[in-house]
Amino acid sequence: MFFEYTDPIDGSVVEGRSPRFVFTDGSRIIFRLSGTGSAGATIRMYIEQYTDDKARLKEDAQVALKDIIKVALDLSKLQEFTGRDKPTVIT
Repeated sequence: MFFEYTDPIDGSVVEGRSPRFVFTDGSRIIFRLSGTGSAGATIRMYIEQYTDDKARLKEDAQVALKDIIKVALDLSKLQEFTGRDKPTVIT
């Protein structure tokens, strides 16, 4: 399944190029290519997971989302394709 993204700066719309995986528990993984060309572009990986455990809300995101991040990396093979073993930016 793909989703549509509208750039908030220039209003451009990207359709059909951002794979989205939605799991039965509501967790989502979205990949999006950011940049104007194929060289120097950024692959953005968005991870969302619901929890109703208030104690988990204070966990470091990398720890709390560890399992779904592994699923995302396995699905995408980003490490294999990019040769990187960690992201250059985490927000």
